Amino acid sequence: MNITGKPFFCDVELAERIERAEAQLIANGSTAAHRRNGDGAGFLKPVAGGVASFAEDASPLNKVAGLGFGGVPDEGLLDEVEQAFADRGAPVQVELAHLSDPAVGAVLTERGYRLTSYENVLGLPLTGTYERSEAEGIEIRLSGEEDFEEWLDVVADGFAHPDTQGVASQEEFSREMVAAAIRDLVGAAGVRRYSALRDGVVVGGASVRLADGIAQLAGAATAPAHRRRGVQTAFLAARLADAAAAGCDLAVVTTQPGSKSQENVQRQGFHLLYTRAVLVKQA
Repeated sequence: MNITGKPFFCDVELAERIERAEAQLIANGSTAAHRRNGDGAGFLKPVAGGVASFAEDASPLNKVAGLGFGGVPDEGLLDEVEQAFADRGAPVQVELAHLSDPAVGAVLTERGYRLTSYENVLGLPLTGTYERSEAEGIEIRLSGEEDFEEWLDVVADGFAHPDTQGVASQEEFSREMVAAAIRDLVGAAGVRRYSALRDGVVVGGASVRLADGIAQLAGAATAPAHRRRGVQTAFLAARLADAAAAGCDLAVVTTQPGSKSQENVQRQGFHLLYTRAVLVKQA
């Protein structure tokens, strides 16, 4: 890898660019879920520069993303969004970047939203050339349609058994819903999937979405029995190499605060750019 130790500053414009890409990814996944279900129960609404997404019952894609960079949403729009979630028996979860307009957080607090957790957004400027660095006994390769179900199975299992380091996530989803959300997200344009093989067996999976010059690293998981063997480092190297070669100027990843995932990417030169507050209003 070509890692620089120079500080990397994230201003409001960069945060807006990243949050716009995140909102687009959530919208793509939610739209795929609507097509898959075909029951008209989901919705996708633009909200002041972000999106309000309801993919399906109990989905990780049910949230408001990218809010805070397109002005303060008016009361009528918030009423509409909250009612749409309430009609489906779901809380409203807003993921609000701390670099967004502070007035948005004030409005949400006044409406009864409560802070439940945080997540960190880290980034690495992609300059120069990046090289793959596979771990001993581990082969990293692009995942095709022929091994998609095997890839999905190992990634879903990995997410079902998260590392316990750091601040625990307040969200809990069934393995079935995690697999459904991953299936919908990786079907979006610009997503590349990677498999890690050990002795010919798929032991891990990862993905990256290339959009508007940003490489969004996501979907990285290793089967519990094969962790601590360098799989995630090899995944990271492969995705950074491909993203840089494709012309991306920035790689980003979202982690739980203080998690093993955050530790791993910071060891590889990623910088903490900003934090999202997770605000929830019960139905």
